Amino acid sequence: MTSPAGPPPTGGGSDEQKRLKLLAVTACPTGIAHTYMAAEKLAQAAESRGIDMKVETQGSIGAENVLDDNDVNTADGIIVAADKDVDLSRFAGKRVLAVGVAEGIRHPERLIEQVLSAPVHEAGAVTSASGAGGGKERSVGYKALMNGVSYMIPFVVVGGLLIAISLSLGGHTDPSGGLVIPKDSFWMDVNNIGVIGFTLMVPILSGYIAYAIGDRPALVPGMIGGWIANTGELYDSKAGAGFIGAIVTGFLAGYLVLWIKKIKVPKFAQPIMPIIVIPIVATTALGLFFIHVIGKPISWVFENLTDWLSGMTGTSAILLGAILGLMIAFDMGGPVNKTAFLFGAGLIATGNQTVMGMCAAAIPVMPLGQGLATLMRKRLYTEQERETGLASLFMGCFGISEGAIPFAAARPAQVIPANMLGGAVAGAIAGVAGVEDAVPHGGPIVAVLGAVSGVPMFFVAVAIGTVVTALTTVALVDVSERRRRGEALVSAGTGTGTAGLQPALVGAGAGVPGAGAAAVVAQAAVREAAASGSSASPTGALAAATGAADETEADGSPAEVLSGYLTEQTVKVRLDAAGKESAIREMAELLAGTGKVADVDELVATALRREAQGTTGLGEEIAIPHAKTDAVIAPVVGFARSVQGVEWDSLDGTKARLVFMIAVPEAAAGDEHLRILSLLSRKLMDAGFRERLLAAPDESAVLGVLREVG
Repeated sequence: MTSPAGPPPTGGGSDEQKRLKLLAVTACPTGIAHTYMAAEKLAQAAESRGIDMKVETQGSIGAENVLDDNDVNTADGIIVAADKDVDLSRFAGKRVLAVGVAEGIRHPERLIEQVLSAPVHEAGAVTSASGAGGGKERSVGYKALMNGVSYMIPFVVVGGLLIAISLSLGGHTDPSGGLVIPKDSFWMDVNNIGVIGFTLMVPILSGYIAYAIGDRPALVPGMIGGWIANTGELYDSKAGAGFIGAIVTGFLAGYLVLWIKKIKVPKFAQPIMPIIVIPIVATTALGLFFIHVIGKPISWVFENLTDWLSGMTGTSAILLGAILGLMIAFDMGGPVNKTAFLFGAGLIATGNQTVMGMCAAAIPVMPLGQGLATLMRKRLYTEQERETGLASLFMGCFGISEGAIPFAAARPAQVIPANMLGGAVAGAIAGVAGVEDAVPHGGPIVAVLGAVSGVPMFFVAVAIGTVVTALTTVALVDVSERRRRGEALVSAGTGTGTAGLQPALVGAGAGVPGAGAAAVVAQAAVREAAASGSSASPTGALAAATGAADETEADGSPAEVLSGYLTEQTVKVRLDAAGKESAIREMAELLAGTGKVADVDELVATALRREAQGTTGLGEEIAIPHAKTDAVIAPVVGFARSVQGVEWDSLDGTKARLVFMIAVPEAAAGDEHLRILSLLSRKLMDAGFRERLLAAPDESAVLGVLREVG
């Protein structure tokens, strides 16, 4: 909470002639262009008023130019321009103005005036804030869920791969125990380490969901709650609640802690509340609630599902296989999955191996399908998700269905139905074909090791189920993302281009009074180098950003524009398109005239996919749509000018009149897009340069102005 305050504080000194010192934090969901653009605008506005300002940016590669305790102690006010949660607890006792990131771009001068009379942030108040009206941010619940998933992924990958390796190299089939690794062997030790990783992933998911909602006091109740959810023995169930139970306990712990924080306590008790009282009370309450209230229905479901399946053993093989596939795919290690698996495993001893054959075909479909989806439509997934997809494919080959959990936890409404459909198809095909499995395990590994009869149809069932899962997943995720963004559906094909380019037109180098746009953009270039994984060193990126605009040819002739990637052939003085989508297509066709574009439709689709992740309309009447895709065979840059302007959802509300399009092939993306973005960014901050671009009468004159870029 905040409270009214008297006259503006004067930082850490009593000298009335002391320069005013302000701090700022900028952040947006995508974490690149708008974060740094708001930082630059605030820095410029402060510098023009003789005010010292340091800006912390919370971008896609983490916080930079971080505000330390000394900065906060001597500050006269803090501006938080963000569309994502920002921790405010460190600003207790200081004037804090929290707005959306768009306000930092549109009205930096107004924010500087308003912060001097902003209310003081009190200790113990709400510790995070996100600006209103800043753009297309996700809900608090979604961000909390993704926080848990991001911390869980390493445990899934490490645990799953270690288990898979130990099974493949040290395991053998055993009718009584599935794939068995000899005790006291080296591979059993590797397997045990992997099991620990898998055991920890559920409480990690729960704990970091809670942490994102209730901060540090919620971490312990969230993790312990997740452990309880995954330990069925605590509530008389043969299977724990799995990752779905962890999501439930994570949210319960987070919001329970938030509620406890609101309770007024005596001042002497306040210091021990976050480290002792809140964690103990929340952990105890949540644990008992899950064991005695939530756990009983889970146990009931397990028992009744088992009885129900027992009554279906004489029914149609297609129906039974489909039902078992649905159950296997639903919660991947939870009570429904375990019911189907143990039902099939229990029938092996009676001589009925066909039921386990249905389960075995369905088990690998989820991780294989989700991994395949990340390869089919790379642009729908983040880099971390694509890497997880590769690990998921590997785990699927060894029958480790938990490899798909990160995808299901991140997008349950899209991934779980897709998994279930693919699992049902695989189970039904295996049932019709009479596939048998002699060991209680699934996946291609059991067929390779000779435990499956009807091997060809087993692989057919797995392959068809995997493809169904992948196709359904990309379709549902695609529709969901477009609906959330409010964009028109675009046929994107099934190419592998990504929308990974993230422009960093400006940055936050405002901690030093007098730091100008060149220094800020140089820092942005280093950021891009780090974010893209470029082989170029940060020092080299810095040199490229700060020195490229001054380059000329050795013989004194005019320098090339953007290393020759932008030519008179890719300049158009009048953009005919009236809308964003048609403008991107017109720009793509302009670039195609160079012969460097192999597939115009794919280039357009990739650029539009990038727009769906967040607008490339950067304000100041500028838009820089871009695509990193093998639809182009060499880097190429185009420029077009719109007389009326194109609505591009820019944060400052302006229509785009100056439109640059950057297209870079996958192999050249690291160094080339860094150089292009840094050169453009440096010059586009110059209002005079923009005016000259607008006034140039023809393509040749436009190119002459653009030659100033380098």
